[in-house]
Amino acid sequence: MAKTKPYPWATSLKQEVSYGIKDHGLRNGRIFLQIWHGGRACHPLLNQGAQPVAPRPIAITGDEVHTPEGNKPYVVPRELRDDELPGIVAGFGKAAEKAKAAGFDGVEVHGANGYLLDEFLRDGSNQRTGRYGGSVEHRARLMLEVLEAVCTVWGSDRVGLRLSPLNSYNSMIDSDPIGLSTWLATRLNAFHLAYLHVMRGDFFQQQSGDVLTPIRAHYHGVIIGNMGYTAAEATAAIAEEKLDAVAFGTSFLANTDLPARIKAGAPLNPPNPALFYSPGPEGYTDYPALSAS
Repeated sequence: MAKTKPYPWATSLKQEVSYGIKDHGLRNGRIFLQIWHGGRACHPLLNQGAQPVAPRPIAITGDEVHTPEGNKPYVVPRELRDDELPGIVAGFGKAAEKAKAAGFDGVEVHGANGYLLDEFLRDGSNQRTGRYGGSVEHRARLMLEVLEAVCTVWGSDRVGLRLSPLNSYNSMIDSDPIGLSTWLATRLNAFHLAYLHVMRGDFFQQQSGDVLTPIRAHYHGVIIGNMGYTAAEATAAIAEEKLDAVAFGTSFLANTDLPARIKAGAPLNPPNPALFYSPGPEGYTDYPALSAS
């Protein structure tokens, strides 16, 4: 890893990107491309007929996947062999190279929300043995190898990581999310990443707990909190140094002028979840701007 400290703009996230970029606008912004592998959350209709892959042949239940032929049940994935995993790592490295060639400012490795790296990380989906299963050190091995590969391309100070230790989306669960978060926070210090992006809760309230406190206590770099923050709560969390920045997802989807709205104390357009995965502009680009509200 080329650098041992984050870029100056990364260390000043508290001042510059908690509600957009400096002065509550979008000037001087950076764009990180999120790179990921869908794992068992894929479907043959989305992958040229290929069976999805995962740590173990355990399918996602209680939900359906969006395909060109409509919503379909998830299929049972094929278990990846240990000798296939270097190819997965190399694929992330190739994606990082393409992102660099395309002109992005960095990449975020997606290790959350029940996709492949998260599937290996948490013991509800990773029920394998050997080098990539069992202990937390083994379950985290694939994610750490991916980070090594991606940091080799970019330098670690241009690489972020997204985690969701509590989120049960895509049939995910872990027997000890606090212990997992604490171990990861300590281990990730060796990478000197640009930031660690943490989803603090669970969409479906299947798991609860405080993962941000142990992460803050053990992780020495920039932490971005995510999931359901209001502007007031984000301000307080940053002022109390619980976080360095807060990410807004669906609020930004429904309010492309979110920084201006927060600065003005204006009401926000509510996002419409029913349109999140639908084609066309409805639910994406048709929310009214503040000046038109």
